[in-house]
Amino acid sequence: MIRINEIKLSLDDDENLLKSKAAKILKINEKYIESYTIFKKSVDARKKDDVHFTYALDVIITLDEEQIVNKCKSGKVQIVKPYHYELPQNKRTSQFRPIVVGFGPAGMLAGLILAQAGAMPIILERGKDIDARQRDVNEFWTKRKLDEESNVQFGEGGAGTFSDGKLTTGIKSPYIRKVLEELYEAGAPEEILYSSKPHIGTDRLAIVVKNIRKKIERLGGEVRLESKLDKLYTANGAIQGVSYTHRGERTDIETDSVIMAIGHSARDTVEMLYKLGVEIIQKPFSVGARIEHPQSLINKAQYGKFANHPKLGAADYKLSCHGLHERGAYTFCMCPGGTVVAAASEKEGVIVNGMSSLARDGENANSALLVGIEPKDFPSEHPLAGIYYQREIEHKAFLLGGSDYKAPAQLVGDFLQGKQSTQLGSVQPTCPTGVTLTNLDEVLPQKVSATMKDAIVQMDKKLNGFNMYDAVLTAPETRSSSSVRILRDEFLECNIQGIYPCGEGAGYAGGIVSAAVDGIKCAHSVLSDEHYKIG
Repeated sequence: MIRINEIKLSLDDDENLLKSKAAKILKINEKYIESYTIFKKSVDARKKDDVHFTYALDVIITLDEEQIVNKCKSGKVQIVKPYHYELPQNKRTSQFRPIVVGFGPAGMLAGLILAQAGAMPIILERGKDIDARQRDVNEFWTKRKLDEESNVQFGEGGAGTFSDGKLTTGIKSPYIRKVLEELYEAGAPEEILYSSKPHIGTDRLAIVVKNIRKKIERLGGEVRLESKLDKLYTANGAIQGVSYTHRGERTDIETDSVIMAIGHSARDTVEMLYKLGVEIIQKPFSVGARIEHPQSLINKAQYGKFANHPKLGAADYKLSCHGLHERGAYTFCMCPGGTVVAAASEKEGVIVNGMSSLARDGENANSALLVGIEPKDFPSEHPLAGIYYQREIEHKAFLLGGSDYKAPAQLVGDFLQGKQSTQLGSVQPTCPTGVTLTNLDEVLPQKVSATMKDAIVQMDKKLNGFNMYDAVLTAPETRSSSSVRILRDEFLECNIQGIYPCGEGAGYAGGIVSAAVDGIKCAHSVLSDEHYKIG
């Protein structure tokens, strides 16, 4: 197969032109192109007077590939092998079924791989199925009644279900393609297979996670929802079994392999692991707020005269700057045409996140504006000090918001001047539980607040209008990543044999795709049964 990079099409060109353009680059007649698929598609908006699409195509021809590639003499052309995921052999000799704790991206893919290998995993998820979970979340958003076991953080699909479903990632792994293919097969839009910025949308994610669960069950696995892990049984430095509670009834399961894909908000489970003697260290995390602008402003800033072209959709952005502190500030999980999400999972705590539907057709754009917090900033050297620090900020936000799960908010112009907001301007905040106008200096750590102010001014130079006075900041965003890392060895086990810390909650991922990839890696390790090989 031949891959051709950097094929350019204008916004008004038909994609049917790709075949003729590929033939021209390869210097062959179109009739010799047997088939082609889009490997990557991206928007090139570096020049605002020439916004266009750029493609990479995978082409199969009836001629000698090597001869054609040598003949065309172009750095844009290369021979590649089609991707094929190879399921590892199940080398487990154990009589026990492996356990996966958590059914977010990491747990879903770990469970799916184990099921595909015939290992018949049992997956424990403390939250409810997606339909019941959506009802509970809506109850929280409309009536501010929080269910601590069924919310934006806990339940079928994990925290990623109530997000943009963004599939961009900074990691490099051959398993990324496997993740995308499984998501597509489960109902995600086809463009995730080739878009340079793939996303599913929270509305489509509900379908996808349900279909993955059904696939695992067809393959012999079990997904036990509303089943909260209570205890891990260990002896002689190895896992012996688990105990969980389902609707008040406790069940024990004997096992020798547990993948802990618990997510970044299962703080009680992390505390249980710490008390059990699992080695945990502090890890940097970030704190900030969601910043909301009119989507029309972002479209104009990014696409110029091409803003609102029907083929472009809602524009996004990704900004960073080095300011008053070592790590500076950056935007994260930008949600075009999206909404701010009230994402609490603990009583008397307020946190926000962002989400978009597949259409991304909302009036506002929002993104996290975050500042890095290093362990030296934590209140103590305790391994879980970052968790306690996050909780302190979230509780302070709860009180400042009015003690009813409204989120503290402030106009960007007022934030920059350090004065409390008293009325909204042209941007209406989208947080579903409502907002309380205040001064965010009272909830954010001083270092975070000062760095954010400097960053907003700097970022406006990169994206015109970013410091819009009426733009709204809603706080706090504290859970973009875990504040702990659960240590593991080369076999991905922690210091207790048979326990595999996995995904975001363990400190080894930072998004849907990287968490899912880590789930695959942990499943591979379970299937390899390495700890039996070394005694």
